[in-house]
Amino acid sequence: MLAQKLIPTGTLGPANRGRLLQALYDIGASSRADLARITGVTRGTIGGIVQPLIDQGVLAEGDVIPPSEAGGKPGTKLWFSKEARPICAVLLLHDRVSACLVSLEGEVYGQYSAEFPNNLTQPSDAFRIISTCVEEANASGKSILGIGVAVAGMINTETGTIVAVSLAPFLDGFPLETELSRKFGVPVCVDQDARALLVGDRWFGQGRGRRNFASVYIGETLGGAIYIDGHLYRGPAGAGGEIGHTTVDMKGRMCRCGRRGCWETIASSKWLAKEAKARRLPQPHFLDVSRLVTLANHDVPGARELLRDYAFNISVGLANLQQFMAPNFIVIHGDIVRGGNPMLDLIRESFRDLIFHRPDDEIALDFGGSDCLAALRGAASLLLSELLNFVI
Repeated sequence: MLAQKLIPTGTLGPANRGRLLQALYDIGASSRADLARITGVTRGTIGGIVQPLIDQGVLAEGDVIPPSEAGGKPGTKLWFSKEARPICAVLLLHDRVSACLVSLEGEVYGQYSAEFPNNLTQPSDAFRIISTCVEEANASGKSILGIGVAVAGMINTETGTIVAVSLAPFLDGFPLETELSRKFGVPVCVDQDARALLVGDRWFGQGRGRRNFASVYIGETLGGAIYIDGHLYRGPAGAGGEIGHTTVDMKGRMCRCGRRGCWETIASSKWLAKEAKARRLPQPHFLDVSRLVTLANHDVPGARELLRDYAFNISVGLANLQQFMAPNFIVIHGDIVRGGNPMLDLIRESFRDLIFHRPDDEIALDFGGSDCLAALRGAASLLLSELLNFVI
């Protein structure tokens, strides 16, 4: 079980509160007695942490738990209050912005999106659109805990500044965290979208309760993040995660980053469209992996071979990640998920052939979310981790 022992001091500070809330996320609604047993402290200690959270409206007590056969007092389940203030989540891409509210249980509502105009050049104009999305997502005027932002680009996590967003140079160097905090007067957390996906998987998805796993995004671009021994890995100032730009072919195609043979050049949806055209598949510019699976099922010439090649190319990068960092469980997000089980089975087949197998080592791949909801939950999770003092 993932729950950590609480810090045995007389002061019940933020660290103990964060660890208790982590335990709740991992094991679900629980009684005070259960939490005391799992975290290794007395019920009185749990009460000292829990009661202020109930008073603040973060937690609520619900269903009565009958006493066990051995006797004892009946308990009540603690869980996150439906009345708790939500988090505003923002997903910032090179051409559009999406925002929503996310409850502490991971429920998403109030979604709103807007596109950047093609002629946009000024960061002030981009910020106005981002701010409007935040305001529209919270059109009801609820008091929010803060704003979490997932950005499809490079981020300086120490300052919350955008380093670079491909195809959106007007955002380069923009101090997004500072500007959002100044405008809305709430805490703000900004990070890379792949890391946001991983944190979302950690709290709300398939990474819940795991100490080691990775999340990978596969679409027009490729990105990844890794959770090692209970911690999200970040390089200095938020560097890293550019798994799409690891080299898989020294003599391969030129990448948009200016280097040759990046994984992204053979495993992105852009590669798929180019190959579909070269192999004369019907309507290649409208081809995604879902349609490719359909074409393969109807025995359209070339479709089945392209599907297998795409699955193999994807498995190459995933195998490199597994061989180097051994996350043993990888959650795959993005457009690729639309291929469903037929695509996942092909990726798993190639992946198994490319990795080493250790005795008693279970290594698994699975699909996560394909749409922006996973990234939005992840953006909210970034802020949630900061506010509730979660150890990530």
